[in-house]
Amino acid sequence: MSESDATPTGEVLRYTAFSADPAGGNPAGVVLDAAGLTDDAMLAIAADLGYSESAFLTAAPDGAGEPGRAFTIRYFSPKAEVPFCGHATVATAVALAERIGAGDLVFETRAGTVPVTVTAGGDGGAPRATLTSVEPHVEDVAGADLAEALDALGWPAGDLDPALPSRIAYGGARHLVVGAATRARLADLDYDFVRLEALMHRLDLTTVQLVWRESADVFHVRDPFPVGGVVEDPATGAAAAAFGAYARELGLVPEASVLTLHQGVDMGRPGVLTVELRPDDARVRVSGTAALIPASL
Repeated sequence: MSESDATPTGEVLRYTAFSADPAGGNPAGVVLDAAGLTDDAMLAIAADLGYSESAFLTAAPDGAGEPGRAFTIRYFSPKAEVPFCGHATVATAVALAERIGAGDLVFETRAGTVPVTVTAGGDGGAPRATLTSVEPHVEDVAGADLAEALDALGWPAGDLDPALPSRIAYGGARHLVVGAATRARLADLDYDFVRLEALMHRLDLTTVQLVWRESADVFHVRDPFPVGGVVEDPATGAAAAAFGAYARELGLVPEASVLTLHQGVDMGRPGVLTVELRPDDARVRVSGTAALIPASL
């Protein structure tokens, strides 16, 4: 970052991710220079903003990537630090690109190295960032744990889609994927916050990803996030990466696929996440736009 483009230490920016509309998508706090901020200070900033996550950048270790384009990034919800956050990654990458130019970035996260490519918005379009997840994996969920999740959600087992069997999926953070049989079931979200939070802490889950399949490659998703101190996450890039791994592992989509995930519609903050699967790479690519949130919002 050049001196003319430098951001004051600790300055908090606000960007939304997975939408070009500042009133849509998932808002994140972004601190491009977090040098000197303690863990308590970062947590306090995240709690004060009240967004599902905020991101804090410092210079990456030597050799981690191109100087000036490689960073260590940490993510805090209003309650705690989390290992990886997709929407805050997209928001931060676009904020950086607006200052140092589009191109390739490298983020060192607690979950591992996450490359991000930002392309400039053409014809007045918003910049677009594509992150490449860490190596994902999918695991079974115990029947008793799934039953507890459904009880906390208030979802009868008959409301599940048998074509979307429940699994725990990881793409930088752990998410329990649960398939809804109908769009109406997905829209009706009124869960036991404390009960679901306790289960998620026990299973080390970041969100529960509720999914309804509209077509072969279009899905609608919602992500309860009580462990982060918020009822629901409006657009969840880490869960999108995990879902891509899940969909591929279960053979729900071809090995080479581009999936569209709609999220935030039921919250009045619509966003669109694009998930790309490649047959020659186990990692999952998640992309979307981002926009600065003006002070008036």
